[in-house]
Amino acid sequence: MITKLLLALKKWALPVVILYALALTIGSLATIGDFPSLGSSFDDKIYHFLAYFVFALLVFNYCNTKQMRNAIVISAIVVILYGIIIEVLQNLITSYRTLDVYDALANSLGVLFATVVLKFRNKLKLK
Repeated sequence: MITKLLLALKKWALPVVILYALALTIGSLATIGDFPSLGSSFDDKIYHFLAYFVFALLVFNYCNTKQMRNAIVISAIVVILYGIIIEVLQNLITSYRTLDVYDALANSLGVLFATVVLKFRNKLKLK
């Protein structure tokens, strides 16, 4: 299922990555309203995890369409670094956001989970 979705995005891989990165940047640096509550005390971290999980899949798809060697590793490194840079920028250029190590950790865990899913996607298929 993930493979079919990624193939469908092949033609639009770069524009989708750029638009997602812009949305993520704006959402991370701008003042935005409250997100719906998931009913836990760490809703924010769940949102970070999910956002970076999706971002890692999109960047992998782009790398894969360009037939880059080690596309999974490259996409994971790029997205983790992006998440760290965004956290630092929140601290440097906004007065209403701060650097949160736990946000960076949630971002990275989302990326690592996406990496695991991509690595084992063929083995996860039902026979």
